[in-house]
Amino acid sequence: MLIKSFLKIIVLFIVITLSIGSCTSNKQAVDLADKEKMAFNQKEGDTITIANDSLEYDIIIIEPGFNFWLRSIAKPRQYYSKFFLENRNDIYVREWNNRVLQPQRFDPNLYELQINYDSNTDYGYEVNYKLYNYFIYFQRKYKQRLGPFVPRI
Repeated sequence: MLIKSFLKIIVLFIVITLSIGSCTSNKQAVDLADKEKMAFNQKEGDTITIANDSLEYDIIIIEPGFNFWLRSIAKPRQYYSKFFLENRNDIYVREWNNRVLQPQRFDPNLYELQINYDSNTDYGYEVNYKLYNYFIYFQRKYKQRLGPFVPRI
């Protein structure tokens, strides 16, 4: 009898703990979704320059909301390894460039210019970080898929 009561208390404790935990994580997901909607709905253009001065390489992104999204939603710097960022950017750039070359199939207003990204060039962490995050932002905002990966934050 005592064991049954003890087991009921443990089960009840586990159920309550799981309920509280699920409410907390759901609230965080809603907050993140709200912030992301704010970024996607911005109308004024942000300008971000992705550059590596030593290589004389830069990308200029004029995209409303991207700077806000990068500062408030994207994973912080050093969250991803440079190796990870380079590999994903290589995949995303190849697909992006394929879409630029097919304006009859893909919206030319989304895919305007090719990106000259050489996987054998070391662009540095910052360039890869910002480029990767732009691809994630772009895919989530415009509901696109540039590779086999779901664009997650």
